Amino acid sequence: MKVAVVAEYYPRADDPVLGIWAHRQAMAVQELGAEVRVLVLHRPLPPIAAARSLDVSALARALRQPARAVIDGIDVHYVRYLSPPRPWSYGSWGMWAAPALALALRRLRNEFAFELVHAHNAVPAGDAVRRAAPRVPLVVSVHGGDVYATSAARIGARAVRATLAHARLALANSAGTARRCAEHGARTTRVVHLGAELPPAAEVPPAAAVAPGAELPPAAEVPPAAAVAPLSLAGATLITVGHLIPRKRHADVIAALARLRTRHPDLRYVIVGDGPERGRLRRLAGAFGVADRVDLRGQLPPEEAAACGRSASVFVLPSVNEAFGVAYVEAMAGGVPAIGCRGEDGPEEIAAAGGGIVLVPPGDVDALAAQIDALLTDPNRRSALGREAAATVRRAFTWERCGTETLAAYRDAVLMVGR
Repeated sequence: MKVAVVAEYYPRADDPVLGIWAHRQAMAVQELGAEVRVLVLHRPLPPIAAARSLDVSALARALRQPARAVIDGIDVHYVRYLSPPRPWSYGSWGMWAAPALALALRRLRNEFAFELVHAHNAVPAGDAVRRAAPRVPLVVSVHGGDVYATSAARIGARAVRATLAHARLALANSAGTARRCAEHGARTTRVVHLGAELPPAAEVPPAAAVAPGAELPPAAEVPPAAAVAPLSLAGATLITVGHLIPRKRHADVIAALARLRTRHPDLRYVIVGDGPERGRLRRLAGAFGVADRVDLRGQLPPEEAAACGRSASVFVLPSVNEAFGVAYVEAMAGGVPAIGCRGEDGPEEIAAAGGGIVLVPPGDVDALAAQIDALLTDPNRRSALGREAAATVRRAFTWERCGTETLAAYRDAVLMVGR
């Protein structure tokens, strides 16, 4: 089968991490015998914040993106288009990208007779494909943003609904996302989980060695936990891998760290990722008196980020509006227990698939701190959860399984005559 993948989020020269999950899914399908070509919607304009600050380097980085690259054996073409700034017009970006994409699809078809287009996200990729009308079936993967954020604005809601109604099949990253897709007009949905790289079994450790936007609180407001006897666990580390945005709630982990600073005087928190919350998180750590325990690593290459996650005592990501969460399963694959939030589609689905992840109420720093403390002070339980975590990923969240299910979805979509 020949497949054209269209994506907005996909690795670029200046950001090899962007949309790495879309690339890994394409690799998984190609490894099973499909032929894949990728068209990336590339908007060579810096974010509005960079434009306001006259960040010439940001524009230069966008303009330096080559028109073509070969990544892990997959031919990738970057389709340039222009559109108004994101805050006011993101829902319409598919319309702006459609003319350039239509031309790119025609050129691709002349040398690569693709039978299906797989768009990652309804907006802008799926909407651009719908408007370009390549006359082959459209499969749209919905990763959460379409049904959580984009559809909240009128223009985005129209584009999401039109695209999901047009697609033969919507691939959702969780059952919760599939339900939301149906509510937004998808005719047929199917759950296909993204996966994680599996380290060799010998590398999975059998046991460990032992509100967004709110004002920064003064350190005095952090419970000192002085009534609890100190408990030192040398080398104990919490790790979060994720973009630094409010909904990921890194601030909750910093607050929990402050509550545990007396009981766990050697506990550290490593944050892998970058984004607009970086400055606020640094200030928050200072206000809580734990700046020397918080390590903001920035964005790392995918292999290094995964290795960091797997080196932790506990992986912690108390995010909200979490449609799935590849970062959880990447850490769990290495035998690291994870903490997520109750009621969130992704963490709930991962927990339902097996052990290795524990859930706390969203926004409840006391509960988060208590769960971290419980895992750190009970190495036997932590070790058992780590083994369960690795087993859960091997059973339910591998890239091989993702590729098999994705390829089956492609074949079914092609056979959905008249849909």
